[in-house]
Amino acid sequence: MRTLQNFIGGAYCDAEDGPLAPLIDPSTGEVFAEAPVSGPADVDRALSVAAEAFVTWRRTTPSERALALIRIADALEGRAEELVRVESENTGKPFQLTMDEEIPPMVDQIRFFAGAARHLEGLAAAEYMAGHTSFIRREPVGVCGAVTPWNYPMMMAVWKFAPALAAGNTMVLKPSDTTPATALLMAEIMAEHLPPGVFNVVCGDRDTGRALVVHPTPAMVSVTGSVRAGMEVAAAAAPTLKRVHLELGGKAPVIVFDDADPAAAAAGIAGAGYFNAGQDCTAATRVLAGPGVHTDLLAALVEQAEGTTTGGTDNEEADYGPLNSAAQLERVKGFMDRVPSHATVLTGGTPVGDRGYCFAPTVVGGLRQDDELVQSEVFGPVVTVQEFSGEAEALEWANGVEYGLASSVWTRDHGRAMRKARDQGLGCVWIKTHNPRVAEMPHGGFKRSGYGKDLSAYGFEDYTRIKHVMSNIEE
Repeated sequence: MRTLQNFIGGAYCDAEDGPLAPLIDPSTGEVFAEAPVSGPADVDRALSVAAEAFVTWRRTTPSERALALIRIADALEGRAEELVRVESENTGKPFQLTMDEEIPPMVDQIRFFAGAARHLEGLAAAEYMAGHTSFIRREPVGVCGAVTPWNYPMMMAVWKFAPALAAGNTMVLKPSDTTPATALLMAEIMAEHLPPGVFNVVCGDRDTGRALVVHPTPAMVSVTGSVRAGMEVAAAAAPTLKRVHLELGGKAPVIVFDDADPAAAAAGIAGAGYFNAGQDCTAATRVLAGPGVHTDLLAALVEQAEGTTTGGTDNEEADYGPLNSAAQLERVKGFMDRVPSHATVLTGGTPVGDRGYCFAPTVVGGLRQDDELVQSEVFGPVVTVQEFSGEAEALEWANGVEYGLASSVWTRDHGRAMRKARDQGLGCVWIKTHNPRVAEMPHGGFKRSGYGKDLSAYGFEDYTRIKHVMSNIEE
């Protein structure tokens, strides 16, 4: 069994304090490595190194930062098989599925931010007061702290470091305590193309993350995780008035109107609902169906679920892998144990296999708006279905949860689709598709789904600060 280390200042190093914790392969339930649970001394060391590196990194030119990121993208792509092997062991995800679905967007996103580094926009310099010229500078915010989740360890690391480094910031990243392995390997690969200390990884648990957030050094903390984690981070950052970027949970409504093709909608919903075992904040798991399509859609969803397979890293035929941990498996089972009597589990609803944490693709019908399964984020392969009576009720139910991240609308009526996109209190709306994400477009939500944007030029701007400089030109 191997022991992982922190990566600080361009090199691996042991934690100064704290125990070692086991890492478990979710596809087998067996320990494959151990990682440090770093304490405040390790966080302080990493932030000190990042602050020192920021002094010079912030003064690099956009072209220099762009070149570094291009080289990083090429290097990660060149070692994709190694990265995915590590990711699959740490998350239980099927190897080829991860290679096909995660590596291409990751490297594309890094290349996008490499280009964005050279295209920051601002107001033109001008004389807004007689005898004085004003101009705007966009500058890096400073040292950034980042906390990433366990559902997409590699990709969420990219979403944090790519815009931050492109803007001239340095970073200390704390990956999830259950999935730190690929963040460390990425840091090792990136170190060949970055000055020491620009990107650092500190392993640990919630207390480690809290130490990172409350520390006076970071000017910004960016977190992808649960609503609970986001609330704790926002509260912890408040005393030092840090900039906070939160991408939290979701409960995406999928509105299917009577004129939609039920088979096509069901295929799209299954693909976006069961992918990554439903462990995605934008997963298509809350279906709202019109009365004319409800019966056919329900049948098509059951057929899709029964044709979808789950399995561990050794099952390359699997459409998705296991849940992240024994605790997550128990959470999903708990929702199934509490299905109300007026609802029906039409297929699935149980764990799969005699080892690991796989859960069957599940469809639950007959649910009401105030049911727990409708209101709470399951974060598992569980699709719920409600039948609405008309457009007004569909919109009311779509907006009738505490989350505001994403949705999709399935209809042939473009005008109706655009009205629903306008009237939903959500950060992302897709029409006749669900959950395609591209580097050029922003990702992020409202309400309890957090604030700030990932990806796109808008996400890039979050990692900059605006400074007004005025010069007296008469002297």
